[in-house]
Amino acid sequence: MPQKTKKHYHGHRKRLRERFLKNGLDGFHDYEIVELLLTLATPRKDCKKAAKEAIKKFHNLSGVIKASDKELQEIKGIGEKNIFGIKFFKEVGEKYLEQKLKEKKFLKNSKQVYKYLVFSMRDKKKEIFKVIFLDNKNAVITIETLSEGTIDSSVIYPREIVKKALDCNATGIILVHNHPSGNLKPNTADKTTTKKIMKSCQNMGIKVIDHIVIGDNEYLSYADIGKIKKWNRIIENN
Repeated sequence: MPQKTKKHYHGHRKRLRERFLKNGLDGFHDYEIVELLLTLATPRKDCKKAAKEAIKKFHNLSGVIKASDKELQEIKGIGEKNIFGIKFFKEVGEKYLEQKLKEKKFLKNSKQVYKYLVFSMRDKKKEIFKVIFLDNKNAVITIETLSEGTIDSSVIYPREIVKKALDCNATGIILVHNHPSGNLKPNTADKTTTKKIMKSCQNMGIKVIDHIVIGDNEYLSYADIGKIKKWNRIIENN
């Protein structure tokens, strides 16, 4: 029987993998990283051209990773099957960073929180509201996603946050949500929701340490700009 002809891209792909195993991603072009991700689910398919088209359309690796399934599948050569690698990479990255945050012995500042949650919240097309529950040493007990959608007092229930805090013996919490628009300017809904949660938590001896808003490669900390301290003082005096 005649032997099957070895495809030209098999050697190319092997060389990419060997480069990665030897030096990590040093020297890799973004399209080469995308190519390897696409081949995870379609190892017998040449994905180089599709990877280059993806980078051309979405500008860089970050753009490809945050693209929707529909947007990715508009590129010839990228289908329902081989977007697996891109989605898997993104989900693993998010889970890894969130677990790293949980491993912290204690949280020092808002920048530390931002560093570990920005990857999972920065590029979302809708608002996501998370709560980090802390013990009395500011160590992370757990991180919960409470809402996906518009953040306002009608979808965030302070009593639900208080209940979760009591259930896990948390003495402090950090609120975190993203602004898909990238605009970090505090809005009325953010302020109203924060103050309602603070009031409910204070009544139960739970401290709201911060509310962090994540945008495009930047963040806003209500504690850092003095709002948390100010609102605590107002609540105590009422």
